[in-house]
Amino acid sequence: MKLKEIDRTAMQAWSPAQQHPIYLATGTSAQQLDATFSTSASLEIFELDLSDPSLDMKSCATFSSTHRYHKLIWGPHSMTSGERVSGVLIAGGENGNVILYDPAKIIAGDTEVIIAQKDKHTGPVRALDVNMFQTNLVASGANESEIYIWDLNNFATPMTPGVKTQPLEDISCIAWNRQVQHILASASPSGRATVWDLRKNEPIIKVSDHNNRMHCSGLAWHPDVATQMVLASEDDRLPVIQMWDLRFASSPLRVLESHTRGILAIAWSMADSELLLSCGKDAKILCSNPNTGEVLYELPTNTQWCFDIQWCPRNPAVLSAASFDGRISVYSIMGGSTDGLRQKQVDQLSSSFGNLDPFGMGQPLPPLQLPQQTAPQSVILPLKKPPKWIRRPVGASFSFGGKLVTFENAKSQQQPGIEQQQRHHVYLSQVVTEKEFLARSNQLQEAVQSEGFVSYCQKKIDMAQADFEKNVWAFLKVNFEEDSRVKYLELLGYRKGDLRKKVNVPGSYACVKCFTDGCILNDHKQETEDLGSAKKTFNISVSGDVDGLITQALLTGNFESAVDLCLHDNRMADAIILAIAGGQELLSRTQEKYFAKMQSKITRLITAVVTKNWEEIVQSCDLQNWREALAAVLTYARPDEFAALCDLLGNRLESEGDSLLQTQACLCYICAGNVEKLVACWTKAQDGNSPLSLQDLIEKVVILRKAVQLTQAVDPNAVGALLAEKMSQYANLLAAQGSIAAALTFLPANTNQPNIILLRDRLCRAQGELPVGQEALKAPYERQPMPKGQAAPVAGQMQGPQAPAQQYYQQVNGFWESGRDMVLEFWRVPDNFLPPVPITSPIMNPLADPQSQMQQPPAPAPPTAAPSFQPPHLPAGQLVLQGGYPPASQPLGPCIMPPAVSKPSTEGAPGAPIGNAIQHVQALPTEKITKKPIPDEHLILKTTFEALIQRCLLSASDPQTKRKLDDANKRLEFLYDKLREQTLSPTIISGLHNIVKSIETHNYQEGLNIHTHIVSTSNFSETSAFMPVLKVVLTQANKLGV
Repeated sequence: MKLKEIDRTAMQAWSPAQQHPIYLATGTSAQQLDATFSTSASLEIFELDLSDPSLDMKSCATFSSTHRYHKLIWGPHSMTSGERVSGVLIAGGENGNVILYDPAKIIAGDTEVIIAQKDKHTGPVRALDVNMFQTNLVASGANESEIYIWDLNNFATPMTPGVKTQPLEDISCIAWNRQVQHILASASPSGRATVWDLRKNEPIIKVSDHNNRMHCSGLAWHPDVATQMVLASEDDRLPVIQMWDLRFASSPLRVLESHTRGILAIAWSMADSELLLSCGKDAKILCSNPNTGEVLYELPTNTQWCFDIQWCPRNPAVLSAASFDGRISVYSIMGGSTDGLRQKQVDQLSSSFGNLDPFGMGQPLPPLQLPQQTAPQSVILPLKKPPKWIRRPVGASFSFGGKLVTFENAKSQQQPGIEQQQRHHVYLSQVVTEKEFLARSNQLQEAVQSEGFVSYCQKKIDMAQADFEKNVWAFLKVNFEEDSRVKYLELLGYRKGDLRKKVNVPGSYACVKCFTDGCILNDHKQETEDLGSAKKTFNISVSGDVDGLITQALLTGNFESAVDLCLHDNRMADAIILAIAGGQELLSRTQEKYFAKMQSKITRLITAVVTKNWEEIVQSCDLQNWREALAAVLTYARPDEFAALCDLLGNRLESEGDSLLQTQACLCYICAGNVEKLVACWTKAQDGNSPLSLQDLIEKVVILRKAVQLTQAVDPNAVGALLAEKMSQYANLLAAQGSIAAALTFLPANTNQPNIILLRDRLCRAQGELPVGQEALKAPYERQPMPKGQAAPVAGQMQGPQAPAQQYYQQVNGFWESGRDMVLEFWRVPDNFLPPVPITSPIMNPLADPQSQMQQPPAPAPPTAAPSFQPPHLPAGQLVLQGGYPPASQPLGPCIMPPAVSKPSTEGAPGAPIGNAIQHVQALPTEKITKKPIPDEHLILKTTFEALIQRCLLSASDPQTKRKLDDANKRLEFLYDKLREQTLSPTIISGLHNIVKSIETHNYQEGLNIHTHIVSTSNFSETSAFMPVLKVVLTQANKLGV
């Protein structure tokens, strides 16, 4: 996409990478005239401002020069960070002169801007280059094989790299090596290139084309490989770019034939060695991959030739091209939309006329009515592959189960003649951040499995530092002991033995002491004996006083009246004794009258004991006496009302404003066995945000639930909403630390909460099994295909005009998918392999090749109670495959499991299948398996692809190509199987049918574009088995022209 343009017929030079802001220097080009036939020359500097949406570049300075230029470069020599503009502009003139300019002085407007100049060369200086290692060294080339090495610190006397080459000829290109600082290359229009060693001061090798039709117009060294270089040919009969390797200099390593006419200039990106720019007489500017010859991008240009093209050193996505129509254009290879640019041009044209009639009719112009666009928006697509500076060199991502997946791009050794594929090292580590939390969780699980609840509670009591914590665990422990109510009373401080000791202390009340010593019993026995032995007579008085009335009532059997008279005379003991004789109903009424009349500190307690009305005591007692109220309930309450009374007392304590009393409510809920209330009270009273505080709660909840299951007839799976939430939080924490099996055991079973169902589904899938009763459940977290044009922006990407690029690059798990196979390494486990440890030393478990996973049957599911994902000691040489996580696009499919759950296999012969592959082959049934037919609407895919492969086989003469096609024909069976099972998404099906249409019209390039779009917008696991081989078929068909 075009960003800026300058109307100049000039040579160009970008400011060095260290320079900011970015400048572009232009110098009037020699041997070219504009439409005015002007012979003047100038040197100008423009600033690149990408925040300005217009096409104009701001001119910072202009210097009128007496020279026109064949070559212009901007070197970083003597650059300082403090200055706004620095470096040196080096120009090659028409008359053999090399001129040094100070760009800072040019921008400042000084008249003396020339640092130095020499005219030592013969003829025009067409070649200049700066040594990137020693920026003070500049190489120049001119006529008669003249090459000089200039030292900018001592510009007076240049050096020569050696004796002039014979025969004498012009030097059209010169370039320093990008890896070795003393190697220099030069080339001439005759097609010969010479490599010089400045240490030996002589040429070390000469490279030339045997057919002598190579007219060299461009020379560039490989940015990464020291021995490789490219030469461009200007001859229309041989419009090629040859890639040479000096280790095999007998013939070109590769020939790029993308241009149809001679090539005028080339430029190799220093930021990405797979991007090579070229412009030619066919009016094309192409960006190609020199390693494969594939054209990655064609810039939208006009019909004019470009004679110079350069990458911007600071912004690797920006390039500039100078054309013969007197224009320098600045482009971006990242694509964009031209609609906004077109609208700005229309607005600019309208504003130049204003509202007046330009033809003098005196009528104002009506508003400009643009025709409605029926065609889609003008979108310029970016590169077919992401450039190197966008790719992540390293990356990390946390995954479910406390796994940390990291990757790094390994630099593979360049092999001449072999296409290099990016290799990724993927490391899988188990991250454990809460070691104490895991240790306590393991202790709890061991106590539950061994049912050693008493010892576990005692251990918690011994470890507890706070008194309240000790009380809680003591109350929990009592649940598992005999005679729990007596033990509860003892914990509350009420022991019968202690009470007896207290009343025996000297100075206690005499009546109490006599009672405990048996005095009253002895006195009663003595009085009874005396009464029986005396046999005295007594008088039955029926007088009119109270005694006489009571006597009359007794003689007539009227106990009720006798009791009333006794109460009236405040003879309480007589009233109670007579009421006992009068029956239970009279006794109850008498007790009520007694309690109503008598008021003391313990009256209400005695009332509750006699009437058994403990709810009144629990509801009305002072909460500072909650221990006494709980002790009374423990002593007297019936089993059927015990839990309700404890809950009632706990509710009162919890609703009180005193935080200390609120925490004591937990003890009441423990006595009642109310787990849900305990969770609510503990959550309110304690800080439950940290993992350890949640562990405290879960420990108490689990122990209390086990106690309730032992003592009460309750459903062990019954879980309230609040408890279910806490248990799911706890399971999440366990899963995050890698304890998947333990997390499943703590997760509530019978709940309909969506988050718990989702968590259970993820946990089960992490263990390689499906949740019970969810065979047809589609995972709600499955990745959905991204609609075209609606891709979410990736972090770090530019917005606005860069948006269409997102259709083609979707970042998946830290990798870029661009239609190329992702190569992942296999590693064999050494003999001294140890299981993985926490994050301090990550384990290298590279991901397996997705295609090999598709070919091999899945491993069996592990046992449900598998405690860990860490693999055990494996036999030496056994292959480690990363698994445990099913592909998102296949939520119902079986899961590739870690080696911990697969049976060990013996070491076989080299190249033999390893591990489960052999076992599953042996376990296959012997009967013939009949495949389903491909649906009729998709049968054209199979017939078209097979016919195309057959045509390619007939046209191919290379045995290696035939083997590739045969292998592709076999591997396309994966596609046909998916068509039979109808498991492909509609987007992929539609794209495949579009590829078939392009095959029928023999437009294989369009088919490759569609293929790239399908791969970049679909799930990798869904297409990895067949899309790479389909690309091989299309590429071969395009190459063979079938």
